[in-house]
Amino acid sequence: MDGTTLWKGIIHFGDTAVAVKLHPAVREDRIRFHLLHRRDRTRLRQQMVCAWEKKPVPGEEQARGFEVEEGKYIIVDPAELDQTAPESGRTIEVHEFVRTERIDSLFLGRPYRLAPDPAIVQGEKFDALVAALEELNVAGVCTWAMRKRSYFGCLQARGGALRIHTLRYADEVVPAELLGVQEVAFSEKELKIGMELIDKLTAPFEPVKFRDEHQKKLRDMIGRKARGEKIAILPPRRLKPTAPDRLLQALQASLKKAA
Repeated sequence: MDGTTLWKGIIHFGDTAVAVKLHPAVREDRIRFHLLHRRDRTRLRQQMVCAWEKKPVPGEEQARGFEVEEGKYIIVDPAELDQTAPESGRTIEVHEFVRTERIDSLFLGRPYRLAPDPAIVQGEKFDALVAALEELNVAGVCTWAMRKRSYFGCLQARGGALRIHTLRYADEVVPAELLGVQEVAFSEKELKIGMELIDKLTAPFEPVKFRDEHQKKLRDMIGRKARGEKIAILPPRRLKPTAPDRLLQALQASLKKAA
């Protein structure tokens, strides 16, 4: 786990308070490119340019604005923004507990790890909370404020460890009905073969088996260019969707390969 402590606080529910430290739970290891001047390979610097005057605008002349209608803005000062910021606090307030499987993954946001705060000796309370959440298979729906932002989230325990996920609010999740997906008729034979194929391909979830092939190719390409090799540009391989009248044959062929 990344040892960086992002925040310290207290998990509170009922008459119980548990002091914790919040750590990153995920890290991204991705290739990052810089924008350069092709001629002299010097990094470019971003500037804010007035769309009307076509001139750079210094920071002291910049302001935040909200567009109330096309071309019409209201200016919001930093002091006014500060008034809307959530009150700073150190409490993760648990409002209720729900069955873990009842939380749709669409609502899950960024995960963080939680560890007991050694500055406040409460290890037994922390361990008891983790054990209770895991034994009951429930998650604590909670809210907290951190770095001038308010968060909605859930506490979860798994493998003897405690984590907290930010959650999206209900109006941030697009209902499936809005996609306008139409139901398509399929035969019982297609369903049966499809279920058999899925059953044969079902395995334990082991993410360690998978690698980011795109990042691997990027690193390989950069290494080859650094060695002075010429990169051949190949046309992309594109898969064609299976035609509805060929679905049964495609399923049968896939089932044979998976056998």
